[in-house]
Amino acid sequence: MSDSLPRIIVLATGGTIAGASGNPGSSAQYQAATVPVGALLQAVPPLQRVARVEAEQVAQVDSKDMSFALWSALAARIAHWSAQPDVAGIVITHGTDTLEETAMFLHLTQPCPIPVVLTAAMRPSTSLSADGPLNLLDAVRVAAHADARGKGVLVVINQQIHAARDVAKTHTSAVDAFVSASGGPLGFVQDDYVRFARAPLPRVAILPLPSAWPLVEIVASYAEPGRVMVDALVAAGVRGIVVAAAGNGSVHEGLGAALADAARQGVAVVRSSRTGAGHVALPAPARAAPGGFASALDLNPYKARVLLLLLLAADPSLGTDPARLQARLGAY
Repeated sequence: MSDSLPRIIVLATGGTIAGASGNPGSSAQYQAATVPVGALLQAVPPLQRVARVEAEQVAQVDSKDMSFALWSALAARIAHWSAQPDVAGIVITHGTDTLEETAMFLHLTQPCPIPVVLTAAMRPSTSLSADGPLNLLDAVRVAAHADARGKGVLVVINQQIHAARDVAKTHTSAVDAFVSASGGPLGFVQDDYVRFARAPLPRVAILPLPSAWPLVEIVASYAEPGRVMVDALVAAGVRGIVVAAAGNGSVHEGLGAALADAARQGVAVVRSSRTGAGHVALPAPARAAPGGFASALDLNPYKARVLLLLLLAADPSLGTDPARLQARLGAY
């Protein structure tokens, strides 16, 4: 391995990319987060020709169990490694279930002086045609590439490069499960060729890491929803509610009444869409409260929740000022 190669740090958190099964013919029955990062790297010999790769096992979890504590730990390790002048980039291996949420958190909180690239796999490491090794190799290629600098947090999977803000998992099992519905991928990776076709949306500012996490939850609008969930959340001290609304942010009148009551008690209410793509219209000033809740714009409910968590942690009063809440949502 040449000392002239860029130094890349791999932070491992577990997930399917580190999963294993006793049956190589199965891609659905396996145990996630069992293979240590050292073994993952050894399975990809071409890495030695791309970068000087060092690894750190930050966690070993199934990403369905992702936590705020692990997000904070990742942020700390990114800060540690990015402060070292000879580190050219950071790769994070992650499970696919909550990858888009972790990517959004890092996008909002990390200055990213060097490329930070998340990658994952839809098939465990022991599966026939496992996708993890190539995804890991491609992620390192992108993290080491000069054109990746200044583009914030990226996700590299299935030979595509996605912006952390845009990407979402849209299939339960396919290797092409991740898409960026709003603008498509930023670029692609094919062998040693890394190409960016567009730039991500610029970030207005970096949000601070929370010292305490406010209670923010998601409810859905559908045919005749009850108000039990909203009332229970308010009683539990919820500070923010994201609505996975129908269509273009439409909220059932019964659920809207419950949310309006919550808003009058200072709860920040944000409408997203359960459709998976498109912008939610901004509230018209003259409309009644159930139709006038703030819009998450093109963020899906899960990404909108991450943003609302961080906004309320930084400014708990946003729930009492819908106009200021909308302005803050629109800045990210």
